[in-house]
Amino acid sequence: MRKIINAPENVVKESLEGFIGANAAFYRKHPKVNGVLYKRRRKNKVALVIGGGSGHEPMFAGFVGEGLADAAACGGIFASPDPATIYETAKAVNEGCGVLFVYGCYAGDNLNFDMAEEMLQKDGIPTAHVRVQDDVASAPRSEREKRRGIAGDVFVVKTAGAACDAGLSLEEVTRITEKANERTYSIGVATASAQLPGVEEPIFTLEEGKIEYGMGLHGEKGIRRVDWAPMDELVNNMYAEIKKDAAFEKGDEVCVLLNSLGATTIIELSIAFRHLKKLLEEDGIAIYDSELNNYCTSQEMGGFSITLLKLDEELKQCYDHPCRSPYYSKAPLSGEEREEDKVLDVAETETAAGEASAYVRKDSYEALDAEDVRAMLLYVSEKLIASEPMLTKADSEIGDGDHGLGMKTGMMSVKSAMQKVATDGCASDVFGEAGQAMLTSMGGASGVIFGSLFLAGAQGEKKKTMDAKALAEMFEKSLQAIRERGGASVGDKTMVDALSPAVDAMKEAADKGLAQMLTEGEKAAHAGSDATKDQVAKFGRARTLGERALGFADAGSISTWLIIQAMRDFVIGE
Repeated sequence: MRKIINAPENVVKESLEGFIGANAAFYRKHPKVNGVLYKRRRKNKVALVIGGGSGHEPMFAGFVGEGLADAAACGGIFASPDPATIYETAKAVNEGCGVLFVYGCYAGDNLNFDMAEEMLQKDGIPTAHVRVQDDVASAPRSEREKRRGIAGDVFVVKTAGAACDAGLSLEEVTRITEKANERTYSIGVATASAQLPGVEEPIFTLEEGKIEYGMGLHGEKGIRRVDWAPMDELVNNMYAEIKKDAAFEKGDEVCVLLNSLGATTIIELSIAFRHLKKLLEEDGIAIYDSELNNYCTSQEMGGFSITLLKLDEELKQCYDHPCRSPYYSKAPLSGEEREEDKVLDVAETETAAGEASAYVRKDSYEALDAEDVRAMLLYVSEKLIASEPMLTKADSEIGDGDHGLGMKTGMMSVKSAMQKVATDGCASDVFGEAGQAMLTSMGGASGVIFGSLFLAGAQGEKKKTMDAKALAEMFEKSLQAIRERGGASVGDKTMVDALSPAVDAMKEAADKGLAQMLTEGEKAAHAGSDATKDQVAKFGRARTLGERALGFADAGSISTWLIIQAMRDFVIGE
């Protein structure tokens, strides 16, 4: 499939410009980041900010509106927004009563929203969050905290918007929203893969006559592959999974959402609802309201999900609260015209990442000063940008295929930063600038993790120059910060599997000079990355695959190896 776009790296920016331009009566764009702000929001209430990866249209931006969210922080395609985007978006709609964040439970979203909350709390802004965890296929109920957020986002956001509109406290709004989250159950299936803009291959392929069962919202593979079946049989199995988890009782009332993943038609959803309604009636479960629509899509993926919200009187009251956006409405518009916020006019800065690099390499290096680090990181960024197709393919095997584009975006930002960075100061500060560039541009889990690779190690004592020992110490500090932030260890099939042995090798060879130290570190990183082929993932989107992830290396570990390899190549002159 070929998508009609311009440059892949501009898809989100350009699509938001068009989206907001077409709905200018409701929205304006944040002047500095990819944040969608509701113009007519109520004052003196808890601000509701939602967000996540783009490509799930109309979620998330389409659920900003009256009785819904006040703003949405928009990340790259299938990648969470970075902390700066979340922070700036939330600050723009804060009314002094606190901010509630609602987003799907994915590693990247969790890391980036957590960091944004820390930034807001330092500013004295109270925050809370609810991570949508409705996908019953992604983890057992005993491990509910590991469940993904899929189409249940709709019901949770709807509830949160109503609770915020009621003028309740942040604590009370969070309690009600979490109740809706706990009582929302979903499961999805896929019949065809999605394809990311700018990527030539689909995320995965399905053999003829197969269906991916337990499909996630980002296009990641499901938990198992099953034979093609008629709709009634498929709905039987999906409903049985939800019913077992939800422990429904006769007399319960539910709201129903049948959500297309992008390519599945209303005709197919209607056939599914016809049978689901029969099953619910047989169990004595009343349908309070129902929806058949495309609300949480995965580009053009074939397939759909079933979501049930188990109501009580409090949740029913929230569900009945009027809401309106161009893409989702309940009940008539109830509010009068409200004064629009003053539109800020701040020019967005253009990246210089496409410009040619300008640096001089020395014949040999015993230590790196600020100019040396700048030159080396320019080389590293160019190597990783050129590696995007390989990294995309690696991530497509067991993830959602966005890692290559994410690393390319991050390294383009590094390249731009290095073309402007001051080189009359400390070498450690230049590493810090590179880390900050990745952190604020990449989104997804990779933005926080790979930003920390340089940023965390550069914090603390300033170093005018960095020899082998200082560089090894920097990577050791970065490794510690990454472990603390993400919780991964060696053997979990993450970038830590490449970084940890590389750090050990660097420390051992630190007295042998930069070239030998980086050579030993590169060998260890390569071996560690290769070892992930024999590991079962414990983090990220490959976690639900179990042994199906065997035989494939973790894309993050490959990027880690390539970064160290590029540093070695620069220092030794290859």
